[in-house]
Amino acid sequence: MHTPPIVSAQDWAAAHQQLLVKEKEVMRAHDALAAQRRRMPWLPVDTEYQFDGPDGKVDLLGLFQGRRQLIVYRAFVGPDIDGWPDHGCRGCSMIADHIGNLAHLNARDTTLVFASRAPQPGIERLKERMGWQMPWYTITDSFDVDFGVDEWHGTNVFIHDGDRVFRTYFINQRGDEVLGNTWSFLDMTPLGRQELWEDSPEGYPQSPPYEWWDWHDSYGEREPSRWFGEPDPNDPNDQRPPR
Repeated sequence: MHTPPIVSAQDWAAAHQQLLVKEKEVMRAHDALAAQRRRMPWLPVDTEYQFDGPDGKVDLLGLFQGRRQLIVYRAFVGPDIDGWPDHGCRGCSMIADHIGNLAHLNARDTTLVFASRAPQPGIERLKERMGWQMPWYTITDSFDVDFGVDEWHGTNVFIHDGDRVFRTYFINQRGDEVLGNTWSFLDMTPLGRQELWEDSPEGYPQSPPYEWWDWHDSYGEREPSRWFGEPDPNDPNDQRPPR
């Protein structure tokens, strides 16, 4: 193994600062891309898709669980997938392992579900074996074909206006590598993180960052807290309220 140069603390700090400049450029580009994603056109979904769930049949609107936004990850788990019945697809299983507590995502009016061709008893058995907690439904019709996830994993994003459901975004292949973090999920939704610093269309819901964050078992139990510290006047993304 040929290592990079071995340097002093001062030279290391200088190299780190040079890299940090580029990293901030990438972060700003990511923010701009998310802003463009929030301006993607919406595609009406007129087909009455049906899924099997732990409590019986449910339509696409039902997957929202009463929230405004829906993220559906198509996981390859089922009788025709390598590893069944003890496992699902290795890559999809890694994605499932990355999913944390969904309370933070739910607090932003967003629901995440997994969907597969596997029957519900097999899904429940596998969830228990692997320690997965996310809602997981069985595809019963052409949903996977119609949304480009019949032959490969992928993530579709939806929003609803009353009874009307719209497709707003789709990502697959290496794009799914970012999944698992609350921010990465929210950044692919039409409403985004819903924070004041974001470049969103007029009228979109927004509130100060940090104030809506809470412990995952305490959402809705108290008034939002004001984060400590003074805002940085040189950082346009720092929307902390002054003390």
